[in-house]
Amino acid sequence: MFRKTIFWIHLAAGVTAGLFVFVMSLTGVLLAYERQVKGWVAQNRYIAAEAQTTRMPLDQLIGVLQQSQPELHPNSLMVTNNVGAPVSIRAGRNSFDLDPYTGAPMQMQSAAVDNFFETVEHVHRWLNLQGENRNTGRQIMDVANVVFLFLVLSGMFLWLPPRFKQAMFKARLWLRSDYATSAVRDHHWHHIFGIWMAIPLLALVYSGAVMSYPWAANLLYRAFGAEIPAPLGGPGGPGGPFGGGPNGLNQATASTEVQTPLQTIDAMLQFALADASSAGWQRVTLSLPAASDKTMRIEIDQGNGAQAQKRHTLILDRNTGAIKQVREFSDTPRAQRLRGIARFLHTGEILGFWGQTLAAIASIAAMLLVWTGLSLAYRRLLQPLFNRKS
Repeated sequence: MFRKTIFWIHLAAGVTAGLFVFVMSLTGVLLAYERQVKGWVAQNRYIAAEAQTTRMPLDQLIGVLQQSQPELHPNSLMVTNNVGAPVSIRAGRNSFDLDPYTGAPMQMQSAAVDNFFETVEHVHRWLNLQGENRNTGRQIMDVANVVFLFLVLSGMFLWLPPRFKQAMFKARLWLRSDYATSAVRDHHWHHIFGIWMAIPLLALVYSGAVMSYPWAANLLYRAFGAEIPAPLGGPGGPGGPFGGGPNGLNQATASTEVQTPLQTIDAMLQFALADASSAGWQRVTLSLPAASDKTMRIEIDQGNGAQAQKRHTLILDRNTGAIKQVREFSDTPRAQRLRGIARFLHTGEILGFWGQTLAAIASIAAMLLVWTGLSLAYRRLLQPLFNRKS
């Protein structure tokens, strides 16, 4: 009786949310390699070797930007480990890519590519509804994602054979070369693709719920023994990755008296890159300190930009360039680590290219599950009605 009840709830939930799950999965496949596509576009716009001369000092690059836009107050800059890549300077929510040799603005994006991925993401998150309807679309997709979570869990239960025999387990694990009818094929595929992709789908769906609902995030924190954090603050505020002042530094490091001379930004960068922990760096982000700060925070990213476990932060003395502290990923509060992992577990990027590929395959499997599930529901619920009328 219990198994039968779960089956009918599973079927009803699948019919209700199936279309939204299909849309969610299809757009997930289209978004799978967004990072690589945008990276390829950007690399095609890097400075050519014949145009590379002497790099402009980073302090001077900042000055060039402020000269053209005096109202800006840059708070960080990013250097990529490629001599043709731009230096990216952030000022609040705005980001500017500058030629590292001349200081000229660089256009690193393709409008067509950006518009495509933006539209697909909007469909993925809120069905591309606009204005006041956007929140409704978001709620629909969030609820559909939770229903999908139930479908995956209940599907794992329903996959278990009623009688625990080895032959029955093997029959539900491997594809056959032929099927008597399309109904038999759909039933078999629904079981096989569902169980083989169950764990990846659980990871994708639950991490999506973590980003949508506090209860899902809190359950994750409790499961891993993390203290439930207070609501996140703004960028660089108390809710930032390391807490502290406006640049993510401890307020204790600030002082109204700073010794001179201070090291240049280029010198600070070289001090950071000379440290053994920076080997294999891909990009470096320097938080620009206030005049009164005695230290500078420099983040070293040795991953693809979405792998929090491959980032660490160096705190350097601005007078000497000496490294005063190294903050590893493991030094951050456990809840923040879990949240950071969940964000990019949802896309598979936390595991790099092969993680993205697995996420894409799981999304394709989800589309197949929706198709076979709705096909089976049609045969069970609607086809008998048409047969009676005929």
